[in-house]
Amino acid sequence: MTGRRTRPRSGLTREKIIDAALAHVDQHGLAALSNRKLGAALGVEGMTLYYYVPSKAALLDGMAERLLELSAGDLFTEPAGPWTETVRDFAVALRRMLLAHPGMLTVLATRPVATPAATALLERGITVLVDSGVELADAIDVLNSVVQWTLGHTLAEAGRTPYHEGTEPAPEQLATLDADTHPHLARAFSTGAGLDQEARFHRTLAILLAGYAAEFDRARGDAG
Repeated sequence: MTGRRTRPRSGLTREKIIDAALAHVDQHGLAALSNRKLGAALGVEGMTLYYYVPSKAALLDGMAERLLELSAGDLFTEPAGPWTETVRDFAVALRRMLLAHPGMLTVLATRPVATPAATALLERGITVLVDSGVELADAIDVLNSVVQWTLGHTLAEAGRTPYHEGTEPAPEQLATLDADTHPHLARAFSTGAGLDQEARFHRTLAILLAGYAAEFDRARGDAG
């Protein structure tokens, strides 16, 4: 493979390629991502990209890594409050990032991100919790639970079934439920009660983190 690669183009970087890949997926979907099409968008031969991103797997990992880094920002480097607020702010930013790039939802949900930058990010997140007195196993449990729940909630919120687009029930099918047969559901869909996705996300996230914090406090009290 190395002998077939063309000379790198001046000004091309791994970061530029990853950002272009994210933009391509936003516009055309994940299935349409290829080195040939991505190279064309960047004005280079597809083989040129192998100098910077050696495989499709490495490209997907880099894209996932980029979204995680953008979501975390300086939260894990310079936490400004209790660990619960830091993790909450990360989850909120991650949801916002995923809604902006819904084509990447299944990538983050189904493949572990193990690039050096991603593992460094995870290490910083764990450190925030451990430095706040959370046990190592509990810190990892919190981050895994919050990220997995955020991914699942956002996937449902995005309203798409990967590889089965167009088969989802239309909202009007639920809005016209018979009130005699389904009185509670019909009322909910006619009034919007309990259907605010963003409000549900923030409320459940707060409950999840408060539950963990209360459990850790009880464990410390029992140990003391």
